[in-house]
Amino acid sequence: MDKTDKPEKLVKPARVSPRGAATRSALLRAAAQVFHTVGFAKAGVSEVVSVAGASVGSLYHHFSGKADLFLALYEEFQQRQQERTHQAVVEARAEGESDPTRLMNIAAHAYLLGCIEEGDTTRLFFSGDGPPGFDYQLRSRLTRWTDRNVALFRKADEPVDEALLIVVSGAMLLAVAEVVRRDDAEARKLADDITGLLTQLEPRRRSADPGTQVH
Repeated sequence: MDKTDKPEKLVKPARVSPRGAATRSALLRAAAQVFHTVGFAKAGVSEVVSVAGASVGSLYHHFSGKADLFLALYEEFQQRQQERTHQAVVEARAEGESDPTRLMNIAAHAYLLGCIEEGDTTRLFFSGDGPPGFDYQLRSRLTRWTDRNVALFRKADEPVDEALLIVVSGAMLLAVAEVVRRDDAEARKLADDITGLLTQLEPRRRSADPGTQVH
């Protein structure tokens, strides 16, 4: 985190009744079905509520519109991806893995496998058919995710190697777009190959003295 950044304020989640939670879940499932079928741009709120068996009023009670539905689906997807990568790293550490390069590789591999497992959902977000500004948010979120993994390379007081961060996040963005276009076996092989190449990347070694070059 940059020193100028402020920690995110914790927002206490609003209480939702069991009925309200069920309605929200039904709307999200319906939105996913409609978006997968016709795409975000062509989808309409009326189609979503019809599939969900809900009312337009209930949709606007939980969401501000179809863009909000799309973003909520993306947040749920990202949460599942975060859980997958976290679990993969935890299991690797429990088995004795401590090498930062290997740990980053394991996290990246788990992320790509999650994208393959949820191929339809991943294609929805990486198709370019989303709300205005979503592509930027997609890149930003993946960069932040990558930053957490690149942090495995460095000590707490070391600066971020921005060049490494850009290379890894850019590679992951392209990798996701490619693996979801292929059949399962080919996609998994490509994920193996890509994350294998990522393990060969290392942060640049900086000298303590700015005037001294490292050879």
